[in-house]
Amino acid sequence: MLTPNGLARAALRFRPSAFVGTFIAFAMAAMVVSACGILLETGLRATVPPARYAAAPVVAAAEQTAPYGHGDDADSEPVPDRARLDASLVAKAASTPGARTAVADVTFPVSGPQGTLTAHNWASTAFTAEKLTAGRPPHPGEVVLADNKGTVGAHVTLTTPQGSHTYRVSGTANTLPHARTTSRGGTPIATAWFADDEAVRISGHPGRIDAIAVLPEPGVATGTLASRVEHALSTKAEVHTGNARGAVEAPALGEAKEMLTGIGGSFGGVATMVAVFTAAGTVALAVGQRAREFALLRAIGTTPRQIRRTIATETLLVAPLAAALGCLPGIALARWWFGQLQDKGAVPEPVDLSVSWIPLVSAIGAVLLTALLSGYMAAHRSSRIKPGQAISEASVERLRPGWIRTPLGIAAAAGGFVCAGLSASLTGDDAANAALGIVVLFMLSVALLGPFIARACAALFGLPLRGASASAVLAAANSRTNARRLASAITPIVLAMAFSSVLIFMQTSTDHVTADQQHAGITADHIVTADPGLTPDAVRRAERTPEVTAAVGLLKTSVLVPGSGGLESVSAQGVTGSASALSAVQDLDVGHGRLSLKQGEIAVDASLADNAHVKVGDRLHLRLPDGTRAAPVVVATYGRGMGLSEVTMNRAALATHVTSAYDTELWTKGGTAAGLKAFGTVLDRGDYTTAQSLDRELNAWANSVMAGVLGGFAAVAAVNTLVMTVLDRRRELGTLRLIGSTRRQVLRMIRWEALLVALAGIALGTAIALATLVPMMKGLTGQGPYIPPLVYGSFAGAIVVLGVTAATVPARAALRKETLEE
Repeated sequence: MLTPNGLARAALRFRPSAFVGTFIAFAMAAMVVSACGILLETGLRATVPPARYAAAPVVAAAEQTAPYGHGDDADSEPVPDRARLDASLVAKAASTPGARTAVADVTFPVSGPQGTLTAHNWASTAFTAEKLTAGRPPHPGEVVLADNKGTVGAHVTLTTPQGSHTYRVSGTANTLPHARTTSRGGTPIATAWFADDEAVRISGHPGRIDAIAVLPEPGVATGTLASRVEHALSTKAEVHTGNARGAVEAPALGEAKEMLTGIGGSFGGVATMVAVFTAAGTVALAVGQRAREFALLRAIGTTPRQIRRTIATETLLVAPLAAALGCLPGIALARWWFGQLQDKGAVPEPVDLSVSWIPLVSAIGAVLLTALLSGYMAAHRSSRIKPGQAISEASVERLRPGWIRTPLGIAAAAGGFVCAGLSASLTGDDAANAALGIVVLFMLSVALLGPFIARACAALFGLPLRGASASAVLAAANSRTNARRLASAITPIVLAMAFSSVLIFMQTSTDHVTADQQHAGITADHIVTADPGLTPDAVRRAERTPEVTAAVGLLKTSVLVPGSGGLESVSAQGVTGSASALSAVQDLDVGHGRLSLKQGEIAVDASLADNAHVKVGDRLHLRLPDGTRAAPVVVATYGRGMGLSEVTMNRAALATHVTSAYDTELWTKGGTAAGLKAFGTVLDRGDYTTAQSLDRELNAWANSVMAGVLGGFAAVAAVNTLVMTVLDRRRELGTLRLIGSTRRQVLRMIRWEALLVALAGIALGTAIALATLVPMMKGLTGQGPYIPPLVYGSFAGAIVVLGVTAATVPARAALRKETLEE
């Protein structure tokens, strides 16, 4: 008799079609796992090569995260804007032994006749190597402009966060390509330089600087100087050298790294579980379909150990090649995903995708381990059953409750409901990650209780078929009798429907509530925007514009507030104007307290107040955009924070803590578009939609991509499973033909079965999605989930079409033969 390895090689050689489905499942699993692993590795290793600070070997900057918690619970959250240093630290850094000089660096936007300019202090040219091409360095009241933006001796009016002033052009300078700042569209922004003290004063954050560049004395090593500067500045600054200097130029790098590790870690963990889970199910189906073969081997004397070794060898022969090939599209998927994140501004352009052997080997190892474990588990019963009983049970399916599977399945379902209830207190990324975990628990329950759920679905959905044609009656009977086969086909469909529905409808629900709140809350007649922002006197001038009865300026940014066990970023608006004027242009739906814009006071969204456990009269301990601690008194809570802004406070409390200290929008009651066009771009109420924050926009896009990845993977797995189950029934289909059934009748039976499988999967997937979404949306928005009928219909229709097609095509091919061969 052939040895176990020989049996495995013979099976692959003479029946390769039996392993095609398993090969596809392993390759798809490797693709998803390797793609997530590459993004995770990129998040851990991401750096930005220094450009502006390339000639400054040591750079000191503020920590760009806000720490919270204590002991083992300690963690940190990236600050929404740039954290800055006190300007007095420059003298301390300059007095460090081995330091030739220490130079403050200040960057802020200004606007002039030729558009937006990026302004710096003139001393920063000591490490950027930008040189005068004409004239001299600026004195107070003077400015140096880029070569093509001014003429020496001319006067130019520039608008800074401190107001509009006329400056004399004292000189022009070259702008090095690596030092140019570009707009979001990629257009270079011209540069202006002010006198050092004046730059700090007019930057919008007086007394604060972005960073300190420390230049060494000749012969002083970078490492030595860095340690001395770190000692001199103590805990008031972080000292950077090498590529770490790039993070000072691009403070968004920290948030980008957190996002990449979140996608690769949190979502990657769920995706890996789904991929492993689906691959294991495919292996179990493939082994189960060969029950007759294993029964025969047991009957002729093959030992249980030999059967297990045979299956293990088969998986080891198939899995490595499938996993290696699956890593290739995994790399392509990671590159596309990473490129999209860069295009959307979530990842700085200089960051490169890290592709090493670690995630690829990890993906191959995960697939190999899955193959071995799932093969052994699937072969456990076939290898232990008595030979005589094996032959009888290979022909007739018996459904018995498992003493391990059944309690575990019930426990998983109970855990899913408990976690769904707890998720009502989560928001943002935490809510999305929790949703995926809840779906995994429900999916685990469906998998463990699959045969019983499948039989119940067959009985329920088969009722309408019993009074239909003979093909429909036979389809219902087949589904009831072969519950394990039905469960194998239903599970990936449930997976596709549940994951896609949860991720997409979570976003549509929040978007729907946001749109409703905007429609009810925006009462302004006109909204004006300008780049880089409105002039400081814009509100005062707008109030004097004919027909304008109320005007306020809004500085839109984000702050960090307590919630979900840590700090979370929420939208904030700083208001220039009175509370009565704000009420005229915004209906925040104040529920408790009275709206006030005094210093030290704040109004917040009601759900935010609940999550932070504060009420009117309490102090809300928050972090301003640059990480500065603040504890304003809550004077009001309102209900339209998602559509307008979750935090409302006086502009002065925010302006000195952001990079661009301009009002971003001007809201007016009354007035005309012609009368307001001098302030910027004028929009009517009906044409205005509050721009999404980058976080929310990325969340929406990320949810869609995750739904596409998981839903697409599950859809392919469903098609793969249906094709495998139909091809395994060639003998059955041939028998039906021999007893007189026509090809059309057999195909109708297959279509009815596929339709039953699809409808059962859609129903179960929808139930899981609702069980996840209802409590989560109640906590997140205060309303139930919003499910657009067309979107849901497209999901359901796609599953039905895929299911019926995947079953009909192989059945039609099998019916071309008139024999009973398998």
